[in-house]
Amino acid sequence: MTEKGIDRREFLKTAATTGPAALALSGAAAAQGPAPARMIGIQVGAISFLDEGVEQVLDIFQERASINTLFLAVFTYGRGIAGRQVPGQPLPDHGKQEYDLKYHGGNFATPHPQYYKDTALKAEDTRAPDYPGVDTVTLVAPAAKKRGMRTILWAEDVFRNDLPNIDKLQEYDVTGRRGARLCFNNPNSTNFLLGLVEDYSRSYDVDGIMWCSERMGPLNNVMRGGNPDRASCFCQFCQAKGRRLGINVDRAREGYLALEKFLKEAAGGKRPVDGYYVTFWRIILRYPEILAWETLWNDSLRETYQALHSKVKSVKPAMLCGWHIFHSNSFSPVFRAEQDLQELAKYSDFLKMVMYHNCAGPRMANYIDGLHSGVFADLPKEELLQFQYRVLNYRERGYEQIPFTGFSSDYVYSESKRAVDGATGTKTLIWPGIDIDVPTGANQSKCTPQGTRDAVAAAFRAGAHGVVLSRKYSEMRLANLSGAGEAIKALKSA
Repeated sequence: MTEKGIDRREFLKTAATTGPAALALSGAAAAQGPAPARMIGIQVGAISFLDEGVEQVLDIFQERASINTLFLAVFTYGRGIAGRQVPGQPLPDHGKQEYDLKYHGGNFATPHPQYYKDTALKAEDTRAPDYPGVDTVTLVAPAAKKRGMRTILWAEDVFRNDLPNIDKLQEYDVTGRRGARLCFNNPNSTNFLLGLVEDYSRSYDVDGIMWCSERMGPLNNVMRGGNPDRASCFCQFCQAKGRRLGINVDRAREGYLALEKFLKEAAGGKRPVDGYYVTFWRIILRYPEILAWETLWNDSLRETYQALHSKVKSVKPAMLCGWHIFHSNSFSPVFRAEQDLQELAKYSDFLKMVMYHNCAGPRMANYIDGLHSGVFADLPKEELLQFQYRVLNYRERGYEQIPFTGFSSDYVYSESKRAVDGATGTKTLIWPGIDIDVPTGANQSKCTPQGTRDAVAAAFRAGAHGVVLSRKYSEMRLANLSGAGEAIKALKSA
């Protein structure tokens, strides 16, 4: 923590005053009123309220799906959680029937400069220009609170490369090229994120913060194929940290360059004498620093979680703070091994675990394609998929089928139960993310009301503490939203 510029005494003091009891949902309830038995959340951005009206959207949420918690997109430059429907995807049956082709993104709340003094990225440069004069939180949160609904602010690790000074925060890959994401060991990045959550915690009367980083470490990145150059970060701050930890940085770099060469040749169809998988392990064994660098990256992400959680609790001990754990958790055994829920629970009030059942089919098939282009090119794709199913402990249809069928509610049940069991003995709440019209290809599987109903029911049957309807309301069809509501009403009447 001290390597990231966080005062150790402040952290220990905060931890002492925000013990395990504060991590439970009842911690927020003490300040906000009685908590509902089940958290029913939905992800939504500012444009939906501007297009349809705040009260009308809240009416739809409560009437169709018994929503009691808003996950309000407040910081992102991506289209996954903010803006209207992604261009090219079918428009939903509500809101303006048009795409926002000039979407920019940024901070959809009001940044207060005093919280961003220790970073090169200026607060005013991050203010989203999409809706001038609109502060999403002040627009929505008070109206939600009057209805007894809670608001959790959602910030995402997605930035634009044209932001002033963004180069002072970003990763650098093994070849020295600047990447698109923040480096977790760069003080500029850490201080910006700390300023962001402190700003939200102090400036708004809300119930929680969720931060999302849909990223994997360097080894995971190169293994999934497509672009082996993505081994990062090797910036000056990561190199300095690696040396402090006793890692031979030059050997780590040599190892990733060897992987890069091997995977590029594999993608071109050049089979090594001993096969792809054996050659991959030969490189790993020759350069164990590859694994050390992967661990360094993941430890740095967890330190960032810990620092953000500590900052939020130092401002408002009752405020919830948790993380979005993205979909690779269902596809990559290596990534899953790095998501130790017992460890994450130490600094997580909740975990939103992505279990998007419908788009999981196309996404898993795409993941298999990536693996098959390199490390696992020795195996037929169907056998590789069956291997993945076995080691991840769930079963779905075959490789040729899943892009067109998606995954079943059995997948949601298995993944929900695994997460609940993994967090046993902790106060951390498990909130599965449920797929409602997450975009897929034109001829690929699509969500249905019955499929959505089954997925929600499966999550609760597995013991989940809540669900988060995802990715964003502006791409959901109302019938599918109602399907989620039917499952929730059935639970209430049971």
